[in-house]
Amino acid sequence: MNVGVVGNPNYRNLGDLLDAVASAAPRYGFQVFSEERLLPLWRGTRPEPLDPRVPLDCLITLGGDGTLLRGARALDGAETPILGINIGRLGFLTAAASQSLEWALDALVRRAYTTEARLTLVSTIEDKQGRRRTEPPVLNDVVVHKGGVARVVHLRVAVDGDHVGQYSADGIIVATPTGSTAYSLSAGGPIVAPTVDALVVTAICPHTLAVRPLVLPSGSTVAVEPVPPWTEEVLVSFDGQVGTPIQPGERVIIKRGEHPVHLIRLGPEGYFARLRTKLQWGDLSDRVRR
Repeated sequence: MNVGVVGNPNYRNLGDLLDAVASAAPRYGFQVFSEERLLPLWRGTRPEPLDPRVPLDCLITLGGDGTLLRGARALDGAETPILGINIGRLGFLTAAASQSLEWALDALVRRAYTTEARLTLVSTIEDKQGRRRTEPPVLNDVVVHKGGVARVVHLRVAVDGDHVGQYSADGIIVATPTGSTAYSLSAGGPIVAPTVDALVVTAICPHTLAVRPLVLPSGSTVAVEPVPPWTEEVLVSFDGQVGTPIQPGERVIIKRGEHPVHLIRLGPEGYFARLRTKLQWGDLSDRVRR
């Protein structure tokens, strides 16, 4: 069994978790492969570095949701299940807390888990001559926004070639159901259950009350194009972690990815239980009855 490990070195206890994984590997009979930037943090024998030519049976992410998102992008379409171990504060996408690592590894080896297939997005940036460059798949969202000084940008949005309208806003978020509880939610978008085949288009701070989020079929193709003269310093961000500028005359074409991301789930906790515990969904405990 080949197990990859991706982690966030900003957490001080990451080294202890790497030690725990290393000591568990011979007991459970799996071979560990590590992302390169973690190699100096392994205190004993260093594992082999991750190699795209070596298929993985599982990818373990040690960190928070951001680490899991980075691990999902690193798989680049491979349908390897991801076991997220939360070291951070929220960990909405992760499966277990760091204190439960041994239990999670035991469940992994016994295959005592379920998986959730999560929809991904793939973006292509196209210029006026039709030349294209494709970006890696993302699990949460693609955001078109202004770089540099924070100010409004005008963006033309189309769905399946049908003109939706021109948005005057700080940006546009195109999110998966997984990403509906991330940046899109903060911008006023709806919560979409991960089993729903849909995309969400949410404007960031729109400069009109007439603009509302859109929920679209997952097979839709969304095109976002900056409108002159608001075409300078426009950026496209992927999962809020990496990005690229788009030049005047270019547009971003966003569609459903061919390969989903498979998240490992342990125990009986369901999606709405995670909403309640992680996001305090419907929490009225601070209110006093009168």
